[in-house]
Amino acid sequence: MTKNSRTAITPTRQDDYPEWYQQVIKNADLAENAPVRGCMVIKPWGYGIWENVQRVLDQKFKETGHQNAYFPLFIPKSYIEKEAQHVDGFAKECAVVTHSRLESDGEGGLQPGGALEEPLIVRPTSETIIGEMYAKWVDSYRDLPILINQWANVVRWEMRTRLFLRTAEFLWQEGHTAHASAPEALEETQQMFALYRDFAEKYMAMPVICGEKTEGERFPGAINTFSIEAMMQDRKALQAGTAHFLGQNFAQSCGILFNDANGERQHAWTTSWGVSTRLVGGLIMTHGDDNGLVLPPRLAPTQVVILPIIPKESARESVLQACHQLKRKLQDTSFDGSPLKVEIDHRDLRGGEKRWQWIKKGIPITLEIGPRDLQSDTALVGRREQEADQRQSFPTTEIVAKVATWLWEIQNHLYQKAMHFQKSHTVTLDTKEAFYDFFTAKNPKKPEIHGGFALAHWNGSAEIEDKIKKDLKVTIRCIPTGVEKEKGTCPFSGEKSPQRVLFAKAY
Repeated sequence: MTKNSRTAITPTRQDDYPEWYQQVIKNADLAENAPVRGCMVIKPWGYGIWENVQRVLDQKFKETGHQNAYFPLFIPKSYIEKEAQHVDGFAKECAVVTHSRLESDGEGGLQPGGALEEPLIVRPTSETIIGEMYAKWVDSYRDLPILINQWANVVRWEMRTRLFLRTAEFLWQEGHTAHASAPEALEETQQMFALYRDFAEKYMAMPVICGEKTEGERFPGAINTFSIEAMMQDRKALQAGTAHFLGQNFAQSCGILFNDANGERQHAWTTSWGVSTRLVGGLIMTHGDDNGLVLPPRLAPTQVVILPIIPKESARESVLQACHQLKRKLQDTSFDGSPLKVEIDHRDLRGGEKRWQWIKKGIPITLEIGPRDLQSDTALVGRREQEADQRQSFPTTEIVAKVATWLWEIQNHLYQKAMHFQKSHTVTLDTKEAFYDFFTAKNPKKPEIHGGFALAHWNGSAEIEDKIKKDLKVTIRCIPTGVEKEKGTCPFSGEKSPQRVLFAKAY
């Protein structure tokens, strides 16, 4: 913690939000840039968060009838070419393998050798190759539905990368399903869309606005794309999850055919849906503060850390004994249906230094035990969602009894705080002038945090959508679902509009 800034992270969010984000990742020891440009190394604390995301979502997928499988990393170029709209959407981001080996160049170096007859695309997404396999597995309506998910990595060359939010290689899950009818496939799409919203709000404590993408923002080759949109603390939107109703487009290009109940040959109806490691970036930017990361307890790799305070060597054994005894008692309690995750920090560091390291990592609760605490059988409790100097001493019996309640309080507090922030920076706009003013920084040389979510009417014109994007770098994040449609007038054209849509700058 720096004396001058009085915050553990410099710069602060207000001073330089992009750099604040990078410093939170560094100080929380989440990840770092890899030697390969645009790629990242996810370190244990960061990967622990992703493992919890996986664990929760994987259970939910299986509860809804899905199974996990794995498909190849390499996709023949001809497969990608089968779906013209799909390849147009990903062509510039594809990494291409053209040779099968390395061989000596005769000067002590290596050069590519063994040119492939057909180039292979490093998986940017798997619709085409999974569709190829489904075409082999499906012959009758009795073979449907197919409900499969895979946890994998994908590669999309990115010009401007940012850890977790946008990297050349990232981790994700991609669900791919095939159905005998359009209503069934659409129901599947909506089910997974709702599942993502539930996860974002109940586990990530991250409120989202749900809706359908415009034609210009849809997944390439999809009939409908639905997304959940979250507001980060710089008031930009983060697309946190998507679900796509693909109609019969991919089934036609991949030849997924089946005999229906009447014996007639039909193309299957397919869906795809996914979330990625950008959710970790979403956690950082939704809850982080100027002291570092703040983690929702339901996704924290460790929920409670016990910090032994040992001013003298003579106190070491008794303090550590008390710490281990408290750890055992805490592990006998449960939170969110599982044993409490507790760690003792044995490192030979000063107590204050250790405490601030854990604060920067976002640990929900810290418990400090020193020689004075042994006499009263107490511990000093720090809660991450509170100010750093608000620690309070409690008897260890009370800590054991109340720790789960405290964790739920932290979880709920983070959601309510984020929801208040979202609502505070969501506006309804009815004129072009007000719209442009809302999304224009007052200091163009060093733009301050500005804007937010704007609900405004739109006449459905792609030309207007493109102009707003060009003028302001603002996009239609979604056409909100589950809200009453309010007819009105598009402020950009003066034409009729069926409902308001959600505009924002976005990652």
